[in-house]
Amino acid sequence: MPVEPPPSAFWLPDPDSAGKEDLVAVGGDLAPGTILQAYRRGMFPMHLSDGPLGWWSPYRRGVIPVDGLKVSRSLRQSVRRYTVTVDQDFEGVIDACADPDRSGGWIRPEIREAYLELHRLGWAHSVETRDGGRLVGGLYGVAIGGLFAGESMFYKSRDASKVALLGLVGSMKAIPGALIDVQWATDHLRTLGAVEISRPEYLARLIVALRTPVGSGVWGGG
Repeated sequence: MPVEPPPSAFWLPDPDSAGKEDLVAVGGDLAPGTILQAYRRGMFPMHLSDGPLGWWSPYRRGVIPVDGLKVSRSLRQSVRRYTVTVDQDFEGVIDACADPDRSGGWIRPEIREAYLELHRLGWAHSVETRDGGRLVGGLYGVAIGGLFAGESMFYKSRDASKVALLGLVGSMKAIPGALIDVQWATDHLRTLGAVEISRPEYLARLIVALRTPVGSGVWGGG
């Protein structure tokens, strides 16, 4: 079972207070209690380009329906090539996602440390894709009840991140009210089946997902 951390010293506002803006609040900290409060209220942390810590709840939220993942013929072939593991190398996955040579990198050292602590507490999880035992792709995120809030993914071999996502979706199909959050439905994620829903719809689905008892998911904990 995950360990519930002390409550946050900060109180994050209602996401609807942001209107049609994606950014809800600025400031606070990256303590485990603050981050978990954010996910439970429909937000996630990411620094603004000019430095401060922001708390985001996109007005148009990207999600992947558990029955809506698009699996191409080439992806089906890749599935046979790779092996998928769970929580075997969280640090390796987040370090690959945070590689400064990647374009659009946003994972700062303080974000890395915060999610490593969430992993130690049993809330953050990784899905790894391996080729002959070598880590070639994966993703990580936070699981609370029936919610999996995806944070980042990477690949070093063709389709490796997609195979990790396929493994995640397959594992979550058995969870009542499962909700796979991908923050924004980018063009890349749309090719995999991501769709946009409104913030009110996301928050309504979140309530249902959080009703699933913590510890009843596929993570051996969260």
